[in-house]
Amino acid sequence: MKLHEYQAKDILRDFDVPVPDGVVVETVEEAVAAAERLEEEGAGLFVVKAQIHAGGRGKGGGVQLAESVEEVREHADDILGMNLVTHQTGDEGQMVRKILITEGVDIEQEYYLGVTLDREKSMNVIMVSTEGGVDIETVAEEAPEKIQKVWVDPSLGLQPFHARQLAFAMNLEGEAFKQAVNTITGLYEAFEETDCTLAEINPLVRTPQGQIAAVDAKINLDDSALARHPDLEEMRDLHEEDPTEVEASKHGLSYIKLDGNVGCMVNGAGLAMATMDVIKLAGGEPANFLDVGGSADAETVEAGFEIILKDPNVEAILVNIFGGIVRCDRVARGVIEAAKSVDIDIPLIVRLQGTNAEEGKQLLDDSEVTVESAVLLKEAADKVTEALRVEA
Repeated sequence: MKLHEYQAKDILRDFDVPVPDGVVVETVEEAVAAAERLEEEGAGLFVVKAQIHAGGRGKGGGVQLAESVEEVREHADDILGMNLVTHQTGDEGQMVRKILITEGVDIEQEYYLGVTLDREKSMNVIMVSTEGGVDIETVAEEAPEKIQKVWVDPSLGLQPFHARQLAFAMNLEGEAFKQAVNTITGLYEAFEETDCTLAEINPLVRTPQGQIAAVDAKINLDDSALARHPDLEEMRDLHEEDPTEVEASKHGLSYIKLDGNVGCMVNGAGLAMATMDVIKLAGGEPANFLDVGGSADAETVEAGFEIILKDPNVEAILVNIFGGIVRCDRVARGVIEAAKSVDIDIPLIVRLQGTNAEEGKQLLDDSEVTVESAVLLKEAADKVTEALRVEA
């Protein structure tokens, strides 16, 4: 689950990460009031920042500097309600419903600081770079030597020397060094305590006075761990998520929209990935990842069909079920019942393997539902691509 910048900063404050003061608002008048409050507290420069779940906001016009309260009003009026397009939103963009009014910081040097899980090493990795304020992916591709990494053994946890090693790699000294050590420690503790999949500060800045500040922050939470953090689960912003993916989650389905034309309904994440690969090898393009889990009954299958068919690009559907916990004949009955309730006017191919696969195939073949049944996955994929050629 992704968080907004202001939510990530609220979490980091709890772990003593130095974050500039700021107020999130939803109207222009609230923005003005926030700027006036910050001005009373000594702020002379303000930043107006669009709050959406995407990077590249500045390049898209979603981050503006303001030297007065009146300029805050102007920028807030421009940004609130705008359709912000960045390299991460795609061409459709994302509407800005909230903005963060924060005090400006005098910047002498920008850094990158991030924590994530290195799945190859099965350890958390902390990364720093003196090339902050830009896409870290670009730095990794063009100048990987400028990214320094430290891996944390889960049996030992973060040690003081880890943070010092990284602060040295940032070429810091004096008070800035001490603050960076504390900031690295705080970010790592936030990552661990809130079950993050990613926690990063980009940029982390050093002021001319040698102070360290997190002027931007990004946190992604592990969905599977949200049961341990009901307070964090409340931070979910459904406006920022694909409506179809939100609906799928209500039915307990794992759904991710893709750009292809073949709708996929599969039980099991690994099998779903393999199904998409086989579709591509057969000449098709998967339109989604959809895992219906281990209990593919009529209600679940019906919900899956409805979600897949909401994508206007879908020209055929491939259902690929391995009957282990759930029997194939039960799935076949679910497909038949669902097809009676949902208007499926595109080719439907169903491949069943595992427990009672032959019985399931016979049920499909004997039903009044227009469906192509298959035994092998390659056979099913070939039938999908053939159906697409006929439709074309």
